[in-house]
Amino acid sequence: MENGLKPVGVRQGHLLSLTLFNILLERIMEDALEGNEVTITSIILFTLYSCPSTIQGVGQYTKAIKAVEEDIQNVLKNVNELSGIKESDTGLAPPALWDLAADKQTLQSEQPLQVARCTKIINADSSLLILSLIKDLNNNKFKFVCCLNNVHNKLLFGLHRVDRNKYQIHIPLPPKIDPTVTMMQVEEKPDVTYSDVGGCKEQIEKLREVVETPLLHPERFVNLGIEPPKGVLLFGPPGTGKTLCARAVANRTDACFIRVIGSELVQKYVGEGARMVRELFEMARAKKACIIFFDEIDAVGGARFDDGAGGDNEVQRTMLELI
Repeated sequence: MENGLKPVGVRQGHLLSLTLFNILLERIMEDALEGNEVTITSIILFTLYSCPSTIQGVGQYTKAIKAVEEDIQNVLKNVNELSGIKESDTGLAPPALWDLAADKQTLQSEQPLQVARCTKIINADSSLLILSLIKDLNNNKFKFVCCLNNVHNKLLFGLHRVDRNKYQIHIPLPPKIDPTVTMMQVEEKPDVTYSDVGGCKEQIEKLREVVETPLLHPERFVNLGIEPPKGVLLFGPPGTGKTLCARAVANRTDACFIRVIGSELVQKYVGEGARMVRELFEMARAKKACIIFFDEIDAVGGARFDDGAGGDNEVQRTMLELI
């Protein structure tokens, strides 16, 4: 070759693409024609650092990166095995976890339960009640007498899964609640205490007496023979500590805390706001103890008026359902 240059030999196991070799060779020729010194060492170093994977098959950090990736895959596999079945939007387990043979055997050995609603209690002492079956396998509806078992009285008037062969209630079903209402529940306990609220000493004392005491010491009201108050109205200009007081009460008790913004109850369609209020209180009754905090209640708590269009305003319907 001209200028005394010879092609670089490719050792066994080292691959060099023809295109890269031609480009590299052209650059070396240009340097040689310009009078620059070109050495075999510079060619090898240039090739290694510009495209290491083409000559040696691996880069400088390829092995370390590959080892880290394998460790990540192993850790991820262990986490998936320990976490078990994951939640899904459809409520179904992944197809890899399906056991169709075991499911078929379970269906053949166990009788399916049916959904029924309690319509009447025959006698409170006899623990017998009448259930109305919503729909059977043949799309028929009928009533039958069932034993009360260990179902709590508050759970009677609702949906139940029953066994018609044994005339027993197996599972009281929870009430059907709108997901929008469920999201109003505050899962984490508020971290606000009474010491964080300043300038409301008298209001805090009344709150503790009216809201906190019935939840923590209900026996005091039983001994006195009086009913505890059902609610408290906090009013005042913005920034005076109304929301902080409600959070402080929820922090002192173990009750479920539900925070509702008044504007969330103002819906577009007729009856939607009243329905959300009903479902909100249904969810609260299902809890052992619950505090419902309506913030900015003036959004639905205005004075009643007649707009002249006939019928009440939707906001007024929501307020009537609330009271």
